Amino acid sequence: MIQMRLTLRYPGFTLDVDLQLPGRGVTALYGHSGSGKTTCLRCIAGLERADHAFIQVNDDVWQDSENKVFVAPHKRALGYVFQEASLFPHLSVLANLEFGLKRIPKPQRQVDMAHATELLGISHLLDRHPQHLSGGERQRVGIARALLTSPKLLLMDEPLAALDAQRKSEILPYLQRLHDELDIPVLYVSHSQDEVARLADHIVLLSNGKALASGPIGQTLARLDLPLAMGDDAGVVIEGRVSAYDADYQLLSLQLPDTTLIIRVPHTPLDVGQALRCKVQARDVSLSLHGAGQSSILNRLPVTVVSEMNADNAAHVLIRLDAAGTPLLARITRYSRDQLNVHPGQQLWAQIKAVAVLA
Repeated sequence: MIQMRLTLRYPGFTLDVDLQLPGRGVTALYGHSGSGKTTCLRCIAGLERADHAFIQVNDDVWQDSENKVFVAPHKRALGYVFQEASLFPHLSVLANLEFGLKRIPKPQRQVDMAHATELLGISHLLDRHPQHLSGGERQRVGIARALLTSPKLLLMDEPLAALDAQRKSEILPYLQRLHDELDIPVLYVSHSQDEVARLADHIVLLSNGKALASGPIGQTLARLDLPLAMGDDAGVVIEGRVSAYDADYQLLSLQLPDTTLIIRVPHTPLDVGQALRCKVQARDVSLSLHGAGQSSILNRLPVTVVSEMNADNAAHVLIRLDAAGTPLLARITRYSRDQLNVHPGQQLWAQIKAVAVLA
């Protein structure tokens, strides 16, 4: 468990948060620029000293203002990954990694060199210098160096913000491997909802220095009372398990949690039973009174209407749906809402194009 109570005042800005976060998995601090995300991370790292604070990571108390406890930044068992990798330019990749490794006595090392380099896919880069690496490669080296300090907590401050779309797509699978293979809690700062949906288990929504919401990613993204539902990239995260694979059409069948409902997704082969996370955008969900009929839309799920809210566009409404326990969002026109007479408790069919599912 990560406990964090912070009050920090600057001229014109106050950070005031009180959070209890999971002690494992990835927690995303999400919000617009200036919401306090990076300041939170810097307080946890000890780089900023909050006016009043209590910070505890599992069994370690790093700051307790009431009892005058403040652990120096270099004594906190954490790794910090910034937007820029900040590698030593005069050292090879291997020497940069050894710098992180040498900070930790051998008996306390939880991550070894071979594991870190294989996990981040940088084993073939060890002899190179940073100026001969791409932006994505430099960032992967920076993450590996942070891991080699065997941290009890990994802080990542928008690690993909400085990368173009191609480099982001290259590095995201490696971040997913960290999530799947390492038992190190991660606090991940981002203003990209798609990034957060792909990586996070838990999300904290920050605005103007305060936490508007904190909770599991699937339930929190589906809340209509939060600004998350208003953006063009609004949607929900579904974590299912592979039930079949059609090699001819390269389509996975993904079984939704605790139900027999299936959605089909274009994807490379995966083993039956393997977990897979996908995002369904609200704008890609249409509604129908009937589930039958030929259509190019492969996914039709029986759903119950839960609630409705006006969207940021006056012509649109947002509908929260329940698919046998899995929340969905649909963004439709007010005209369509009225034609279908959409109302809470109504039984409908949600239609989702397979090519629109982000897996």
